[in-house]
Amino acid sequence: MADTGKTAKLEISGETYELPIFAPTAGPDVIDIRKLYAKAGVFTYDPGFTSTASCDSTITFIDGGKGELLHRGYPIDQLAEKSHYLEVCYVLLYGELPSAAQLEDFEGRVTNHTMLHEQMQFLFRGFRRDAHPMAIMVGVVGALSAFYHDSTDINDPWQREVASIRMIAKMPTIAAMAYKYTIGQPFVYPRNDIDYASNFLRMCFAVPAEDFEVNPILSRAMDRIFTLHADHEQNASTSTVRLASSSGANPFACIAAGIACLWGPAHGGANQACLEMLREIGSVDRIPEYLARAKDKDDDFRLMGFGHRVYKNFDPRAKVMKQSADEVLDLLGVEDNPTLQVAKELEKQALEDDYFVDKKLFPNVDFYSGIILEAMGFPTSMFTPIFAVSRTVGWISQWKEMIADPQLKIGRPRQLYMGETLRDYVDIENR
Repeated sequence: MADTGKTAKLEISGETYELPIFAPTAGPDVIDIRKLYAKAGVFTYDPGFTSTASCDSTITFIDGGKGELLHRGYPIDQLAEKSHYLEVCYVLLYGELPSAAQLEDFEGRVTNHTMLHEQMQFLFRGFRRDAHPMAIMVGVVGALSAFYHDSTDINDPWQREVASIRMIAKMPTIAAMAYKYTIGQPFVYPRNDIDYASNFLRMCFAVPAEDFEVNPILSRAMDRIFTLHADHEQNASTSTVRLASSSGANPFACIAAGIACLWGPAHGGANQACLEMLREIGSVDRIPEYLARAKDKDDDFRLMGFGHRVYKNFDPRAKVMKQSADEVLDLLGVEDNPTLQVAKELEKQALEDDYFVDKKLFPNVDFYSGIILEAMGFPTSMFTPIFAVSRTVGWISQWKEMIADPQLKIGRPRQLYMGETLRDYVDIENR
């Protein structure tokens, strides 16, 4: 970040304070308020931190007005169309596109860390069979620190690197094992001779009783889901990982904290909410009724999977995800699935409706990813775990960046206290 030479002037009770203004390489300028309390004795008030930059970062940039998402400067649509998930992981972790030799080495390191310590199977069996897969993932990922002591020292760059590779490699295995456990099927071990997305699908859907071949269209769609959710700047779960890591906690604990935050329906559950809405609509003939309800300000119904809090124009990830959704539905068909029939027709009618077009309420990435995962046969309880698999590399990239930052301080937000002031304790017999 560069000092612009400009300052912002803040007047408090007749006193004027000058605050430096810094310029990023992209996005709005920021006012540096780090010394505001020391100079003026006041804090700023910003619930949700929607107007506060908590860090400087070189990883991901979002321009919601333009519908732009860049990873290390590379547009997400180009990465999703021309690249694949593990190459995007490399870009996020190291800042540049890899050479062929670098990519081969990176893929090899990830592939060789996909297995879990065999004793961790007992951890899974400690959960009830009806446990939510996210509950299992929070516990198991946090427990990785109890099994991999050689990669928990955050002050050792080599251990940070090993921890990063391990989590990217093991997260699909953990998610697949959580799924298998909840449906009562045996765990399927990863294989080193197939790609990352295919390996995940195989671990989820293969059974020992018969051979399993992953369809390349489904594998490519899964890879795109991973790619398009890999990182999204300083969102709630990423900020959680950064806050947890600011205390010096081990990397496995920090990622477990990110998974816990992602579990919230306002964050990682958007595509699940979309599928639940489609099931509520139920049939194609009811779509006009629900579109009318969505336009009615007095109706509580909201069209899930349309529009986005960050993107005020269009979600740049949605175009690529729509292509995958169309390919998957063409492959698997929708004839026997009323939910997918509703999804296709709802998309068509909403895109032809002037109300939604004028308000730029286009289908977003959650709408299409939910359709794809439903078509593949995943239950909605697995949508957020899959999101966690995707986002792991983003969390780790942000974690590594923060740990290496010489300005690192433990997170300590301030508050606007509205409670009681000083008062004396009253003995119980006098109350």
